[in-house]
Amino acid sequence: MTSTTTFTLEPTGLELRFRRVTLAAREWLTRSYVRVRLEGSDLAGFTSLGADDHLRIFFPDGDPQTVEELRASPSREYTPLAWGEDWLELEFAIHGDPAAGTAGVAAAWAATAPLGALAGIGGPRGSKVLTGRPDAWLLAGDETAVPAMRRFAQAMDSDAVGRIVVEVTDAAHELAIDAPSGVVVEHLHRGDAPSDSALATRLDALGAHDRPEGSVFGFVAAEQSIVKPGRALLLDRWGLDADQVTVKGYWKRGETEYHAPH
Repeated sequence: MTSTTTFTLEPTGLELRFRRVTLAAREWLTRSYVRVRLEGSDLAGFTSLGADDHLRIFFPDGDPQTVEELRASPSREYTPLAWGEDWLELEFAIHGDPAAGTAGVAAAWAATAPLGALAGIGGPRGSKVLTGRPDAWLLAGDETAVPAMRRFAQAMDSDAVGRIVVEVTDAAHELAIDAPSGVVVEHLHRGDAPSDSALATRLDALGAHDRPEGSVFGFVAAEQSIVKPGRALLLDRWGLDADQVTVKGYWKRGETEYHAPH
């Protein structure tokens, strides 16, 4: 199926800056998913142009006095959710038990760090900016992709159509995404099955006949194993242009320091 292109994804570079922030508040959206608010005057001028942007958050032990010391701290990548002149919000999926020491450094910090705790922010260093208007949307991911999917949904106009598919553990862990009435939000429950198994099954079930009309933007992000079924759907069965979709592993099972591709 061919169609006239109605949108593009434009790579855009950003100035790489490092900022000191402090933990100002946390809000538990489920018992394993938390939103944190970071504050600091260094956030003046912060921007994120693409819904799928990644910044790096650093977790220093102590009070680093230089950028070099800050950058030497443990760090992980996250999507900025919302921000203002002196504040920034991020969301964290908490895997493992922070109290038992089985959670990663980022999850443990987000769940247990005292208010006022110091952190560092680096980036984003670049964006893929969606310009124009897709005729239809498909967003699919697990908990780690929810901030990006929230931001894509915010960019939709009131007449947008499409589907958002979110895999979570069960009904108690569902994460609401506000979307226009023409965009169906579907939650998948994996239960005790491996992460993203339910999502992969759902993507495999979508055939060529499920492809929306027109120019479609596709976004699939979850554990690295989702890349194969995501590409099979968007590129092979739906015939979308590789330059107009995003399919990536946000994390990799067994690798706590895996970096998602930009």
